[in-house]
Amino acid sequence: MAQRTIAVLGGTGDLGPGFAGRWALAGHRVLVGSRRAERAEQVATQLHTMLAKRSSVLLKLEGMTNEAAASAADIALLTVPFVHQSGVLASLSVALQGKILIDATVPLRPPKVGRVQLPEIGSAALLATELLGAGVRVVSAFQNVAAQHLQSAVVELDCDVLVSGDDPAAREEVIALAHDAGLRGLHAGPLANAVAAEALTSVLIQLNRRYRCHAGLRITGLPSSL
Repeated sequence: MAQRTIAVLGGTGDLGPGFAGRWALAGHRVLVGSRRAERAEQVATQLHTMLAKRSSVLLKLEGMTNEAAASAADIALLTVPFVHQSGVLASLSVALQGKILIDATVPLRPPKVGRVQLPEIGSAALLATELLGAGVRVVSAFQNVAAQHLQSAVVELDCDVLVSGDDPAAREEVIALAHDAGLRGLHAGPLANAVAAEALTSVLIQLNRRYRCHAGLRITGLPSSL
């Protein structure tokens, strides 16, 4: 796909750096966002140093505050814990208007993260839409990707991504970004269906604990051309 400017909001946590690095290697301009610009700049610099050693791609990685990243981006990925989702989105509502927000939030409630505990509205993705309004095209994706595999330079990402959203064109853009990150994105229907991917994360946590692994999701029986 064409080069995009992607903001990874909360990009200094477990999930954000993996996506930031993979999208930068795919040629996109990536803005690592954080509450503190200094922390975001540090992570962006570390990623650039690490990736430049194994790639000749001209890397476009920058660190800045979440608000600055959201304002400058075409597409934003939210990778913050559920407890911070509402506060972060409320502070970024204006900056995100007219854009696509990929919400990877999972409604985990420590300490019982292995138990499905969905919000009253149905899912974290639906909550994001309620907070941001119709001016932001919310797409739900990436809840079932293991951060350990995403950050690894050697592990092949044998994982499918369920992509839910009410705007088919926005879903298609996110599926293309999933491909750029080394994943297979699949149309999973309207945003209401995000509940399935969010709930599956707690199931995967239970599997990881039981079998001492980093399990992902794989859908069988699909055309090989996907």
